[in-house]
Amino acid sequence: MSHLPCGRRARVLFLVAGAFVALVLSGAPARARTPADMAVIAWQLDELISLDPAEAYEFAGAEIAANVYDRLVYYNIDAPEEILGGIAERWDIGADGRTYTFHIRDGVRFQSGNPVTALDAAWSLQRVVLLNKGPAFILTQLGLTPDTVARRVRAVDERTLVLETDRPFAPSFVLNGLGSWVSSVLDRQTVLAHEENGDLGNGWLKTHTAGSGPFSLGVWRPNEMVLLNRFEGYWQGAPAMKRVALRHVPESAPQRLMLEKGDADIARNLSPDDQAALARNPAITVRRVPQSALYYLGLNQKNPILARPEVREALKWLIDYEGIERNILQGSKKPHQTFLPEGFPGALADTPYHLDLERARALLAQAGLADGFSVTMDVRNTYPTADVAQVIQATWAKVGIHLEILPGDNKQTLTRYRARQHDIYIGRWAPDYLDPHGNAQGFAWNPDNSDTSPTTLLAWRNNWVIPDLTARTEAALVEPDSGVRRQRYQDLQRAVLADSPYVIMFQDINVIAERVGVTGFAVGPNFDVVYYRAIRKDSGS
Repeated sequence: MSHLPCGRRARVLFLVAGAFVALVLSGAPARARTPADMAVIAWQLDELISLDPAEAYEFAGAEIAANVYDRLVYYNIDAPEEILGGIAERWDIGADGRTYTFHIRDGVRFQSGNPVTALDAAWSLQRVVLLNKGPAFILTQLGLTPDTVARRVRAVDERTLVLETDRPFAPSFVLNGLGSWVSSVLDRQTVLAHEENGDLGNGWLKTHTAGSGPFSLGVWRPNEMVLLNRFEGYWQGAPAMKRVALRHVPESAPQRLMLEKGDADIARNLSPDDQAALARNPAITVRRVPQSALYYLGLNQKNPILARPEVREALKWLIDYEGIERNILQGSKKPHQTFLPEGFPGALADTPYHLDLERARALLAQAGLADGFSVTMDVRNTYPTADVAQVIQATWAKVGIHLEILPGDNKQTLTRYRARQHDIYIGRWAPDYLDPHGNAQGFAWNPDNSDTSPTTLLAWRNNWVIPDLTARTEAALVEPDSGVRRQRYQDLQRAVLADSPYVIMFQDINVIAERVGVTGFAVGPNFDVVYYRAIRKDSGS
């Protein structure tokens, strides 16, 4: 928690925290080093809006939640298909396929000193559904509603929590949702002490924390920094670092300079040029971790030309995947052509398409378009989408396709896309949690293609009517056998790869630069699978 104690002790703690904030914000002389017991991470933090896990829907907020809260279960960061116990040491699944019983660890305490109980865990899940903020769908899709959640998520006693879904789902789907940041376990007593007007403590939790995780919030200065303090009583052992400072540094060049001078231990938003320069520096290590976000083209099937199968396939042969990666993306993304990213259960690495002008010409001729055609593409006017679109434009011109680029900011282009007003949209898709259903639902599910449909995901946005794939996606969602479920998603990927209104091109790569001697910064495939607890620094870093 970050509420301040009273009296003289409060003043002392405030002055100490202030000294550390001043150190982190002011920078340090050349060749300086960050304190031995503090990790300083240079990162772009301007998107951070709320620290409440029931509300946070930005990368930074979810990542901070992963380090100040615990969850019932966790993904194994090295093998995401494996679910590990968190606050729940074990769990049972009833024969009805709907009832999940979680057995809570004994002896775990919140940072306040309060014991962690099943009542806290149940209330935390109920609270997400009752508040119904942006990420609540991860739990409400299990059939939990404000009217039913108190009955379907309940503490039987201090060590036992029961969750009932409205119908049988694949167990891995349920557990993966409970392993996301939105399912963080909160200190009920502390949060309710700050409730105002029935907000379940939401106003207070926007800028405070009340968890049992390895760190607690010390200071948050929006658009400047976040300072996290070590929780000495953490049940898995206190972190090596006494403090972790997340310093808002929006530009790549200052991040690089801070890292080179020793004013930062880790940098995370580096341009390809700065990545290359740091990779040549013997005092710096650069590593790359595949992330879950995908870059793709969406082809609106309302356009009769783009609705022709030969055209859809031709466009997949008209992308210079390797050239774009080499000359524009430069290690920040890699070619990837299936809808499940590397690191997800069941992901395929198939990349059958490459630049082949002659094959594309033949397909266009089969479609009766030997002389090409004209089409528009809505493009966000920032790197890398604008740069990639220009390369695509030049390539398509070689086979007679006149591509008009319609630039705009993210809000403008996304609004047109969501209204199905585009011909082609170049976009980025990132799943909200580590389960294959999230992407299958996006790319291969469209139960209602009407303009008034309540579901407006990617297949709907591109007017792709797919009753067979929709049924197969729904079957995979409820498949209880993990091996069979994995095979279902692989079959779905192959079907979408073979014929769909998507040209999936690249997968994000998280590029992390660290000073030599800095270890233990754990980065998984999704934005809420990033952990600071094991960060260590040797004496020379």
